[in-house]
Amino acid sequence: MLFVIGCEDKPDSLALRLAHRDAHLRYLEDFSAYVVMAGPYLNTDDQPIGSMLIMEFTDKDAAVAFSKKDPYALSGLFQSVSIRPWKKTLPA
Repeated sequence: MLFVIGCEDKPDSLALRLAHRDAHLRYLEDFSAYVVMAGPYLNTDDQPIGSMLIMEFTDKDAAVAFSKKDPYALSGLFQSVSIRPWKKTLPA
């Protein structure tokens, strides 16, 4: 099942994000078979202010477990995290 994991950074946390970026990317590499698409949300200055991942897991519990162990989450970067089931419709 596909899930969209949407994460919003705490205000003024770019330095914290950058400090943990390499660890976050290494963590995602360990789950590369599950990643459909991933990348940062950007503000009007093209600075990252959050993350959006579309990933395939067996159930929501697996998506939650993955999300909680992300180095960004462990560092306290996120103000909020949402995890929602998602169905790809287009392109067919």
